[in-house]
Formats: sequence, structure tokens, C-alpha cells
Amino acid sequence: MLGKQNEMTQEQTSEEARILYRPIGVIHSEHAEAAKVPIQPVFAKNCVGRAEIFPEFADGLLDLEGFSHVWLVYHFHQAGAAKLWVKPFLEDVEHGVFATRAPCRPNAIGLSVVELVRREGAVLHLDGLDMLDGTPLLDIKPYMPPFDGPSDATMPEWVVHFIEGYF
Repeated sequence: MLGKQNEMTQEQTSEEARILYRPIGVIHSEHAEAAKVPIQPVFAKNCVGRAEIFPEFADGLLDLEGFSHVWLVYHFHQAGAAKLWVKPFLEDVEHGVFATRAPCRPNAIGLSVVELVRREGAVLHLDGLDMLDGTPLLDIKPYMPPFDGPSDATMPEWVVHFIEGYF
């Protein structure tokens, strides 16, 4: 049983659990307008750009060159107000934001797998960028197919129907 000292209201939890992130760099892409950004990296082939890593984090890039792809974790800096219900691209029905990849999330965090073309010092040259120019970069993680692509993953029918139109 929880004691009184362990009980928190939702308001207290939200207020006390603020998390601050410090960007490790900035993403530069050819995308200047949100409406013209590809909806996912798979639709962004040949959308090239770079991630410039701030000097104090550059040493963390050691040994990244051997990976063909990386996860970029970034901040949707132009997402606007958070919504809990959204209409995904080309959908007429609203869905819960957590069942979509819409940028207008309670925590405007984006996640994309992109191709690592090459590294030059503290600059990563990338392909498959689906984010706006000037996007704050929060983290980089190597893409590892055995760990990142579960073979038994499934999706709801409304997503399968949506995807079948593209592939």
C-alpha cells in the first residue's frame, strides 16, 4: 500500500516531472515549409542534408561510420499546439495522436531512420530527411536491423489500408 508521501496528484506529477532536453546539434535539410516535407523517411529518398553536431558532443560520433542508417531523435520545433485527436495524412477519420506519427504531440519529439551517407568531423551527411531545415537534434542512435525491425510486428487495419496505397 502506498504511503501518503508516495501519493501525487496528476497536477503535482506533471509540475514536478518536467524534463528538459538540450539539443546536441541541428539538422539542415532542403525542406523550408512544413506542408512540403515528406510524410515519412521512406518518401524522402534523395532528400539530402546534414546534421551538424555541436562541438561539445562531437566525440560521441566515434565509430558511427560503420552504420548505414541511424535513428534521429529530434524536436518538432514548428509543430504548433498539441492535439490528442488528429487526422493522419490522406485520412478522413480522426485517430488518437499516439496511434499516428503526427507532429502535434504533447511532447513534440520526432523519430526518423535516415541513411548515413558519410561523416566529416562533426557533420553527418544524410539521405532520407523528412524534417524541416533548422530542426533541433536531440539524439542519434545506430539503426540495427536485428533489434529495430521485429518480424512479427502488426498494424491495425486502417493503417494497412492506408499503406497499401503507397506500396
